[in-house]
Amino acid sequence: AMALFNKKARKGIALMHKIGRLGTSPAEIAEFQRPTPDLDKTAIGDSPGEREEPNLTVMHAYVDAMDFSGQTLDEAIRKFLEGFRLPGESQKIDRLMEKFAERYCGQNPGAYKSADTAYVLSFSVIMLNTDAHNPQVKNKMTKEGFLRNNRGIDDGQDLPAEHLTELYDRIVNNEIRMKDEDPELLAQKAEANAAGSSSTMTRAMKDMSNRLGVDVLMSL
Repeated sequence: AMALFNKKARKGIALMHKIGRLGTSPAEIAEFQRPTPDLDKTAIGDSPGEREEPNLTVMHAYVDAMDFSGQTLDEAIRKFLEGFRLPGESQKIDRLMEKFAERYCGQNPGAYKSADTAYVLSFSVIMLNTDAHNPQVKNKMTKEGFLRNNRGIDDGQDLPAEHLTELYDRIVNNEIRMKDEDPELLAQKAEANAAGSSSTMTRAMKDMSNRLGVDVLMSL
């Protein structure tokens, strides 16, 4: 059943239901996906990004079980991405990050004016992480460029420059990656993934910019 999950998460879960090894509630399915060893991290990330039920409800249960209280945004993103890899489809990434931002702001009232701010800035952080640590990206984003690309995202206002500067420094100096991700493997995969991941994130950022009416695209 776990091998089937790694090929097609929905079918693997259905088989676990059938043999009585997994409950059927969204909370039980989400809890199974979090700590279980040998589950493919890509499969875990891909299935919850679906908009159809019960996948969407399971994803909400998965995120709502996480505690981001008292964490900076980048600390919370690191924790969020410990258990799965972001899917390759921009709409799935959008749904995952939107729920993450909602959960983060709910647990850290006053951190930002709205969940939309955390949502936009989270995408910026992920883009910066890709830009800073992907060896295929030759022209790295500067600190000034990061600040410029995040102007007006806090309900039309600028976030404090000090906050963005500290965020930039932490991401550039400490890559966001999964705990089980081997740095050498990341380097080997970078060339193959660079074009696809960059275009995926760019599409997602464009979709987000259109929805929120702000210019948050970063130059890669």
